[in-house]
Amino acid sequence: MPTQELHEAVQSALAGRRLLDHPYYQAWQDGALTEADIARYAGQYRHFEQALPDVLAATAGQIDDPATRRLVEANLADETSAPAHLDLFDRFAAALGATRPEPAGPGAAALVDTYRQAVASGPEAALAVIAAYEVQAADIAATKGAALRRHLSAGPDATQFWDVHAGIEAAHARWTVEALDALAAAPGPVRSWARASADAWWAFLDEQLETLAPA
Repeated sequence: MPTQELHEAVQSALAGRRLLDHPYYQAWQDGALTEADIARYAGQYRHFEQALPDVLAATAGQIDDPATRRLVEANLADETSAPAHLDLFDRFAAALGATRPEPAGPGAAALVDTYRQAVASGPEAALAVIAAYEVQAADIAATKGAALRRHLSAGPDATQFWDVHAGIEAAHARWTVEALDALAAAPGPVRSWARASADAWWAFLDEQLETLAPA
């Protein structure tokens, strides 16, 4: 089945780069991050969250087949329908003490640039980059929300963004791979772009780890 082959290409690209295995997210799960730590993270992650609707819209705009385009537009609709996910993210950030926009650091800038370069290379590349995160995103979001409640006694303003994503990201991952299949994407380039995405996300978390005070 082509869809399964493409799914396996994405999964193979994540070898050694699964985000829940990163020391920063391990620290989040273990309760080793302070509110100030997560607020700094939020200030950087917001650059990705702000860019994502434009990435999805540009990707959808490159797809001629209406049925395939609707798969990407469904993801975009989830991001932008009220309450928009950026608004939910800002509630999370504010609840942790991030009260103003922060300039993008090198990791956040490179992450967003990876997505933009993929869009410039065509819908197959863009979808592969998106898929590399989406196939992990439900588990990541669920873990973040649970850890915020358990370790920081966080309320709904801090957790709703993650709780919403925990419930919808499995569908986003499925739609993204189905769209790659509909475009007859080749597994090799999908794997390469997915790896570029995984590397950019890993480097972004490396940078967040460097901001933590020594234990």
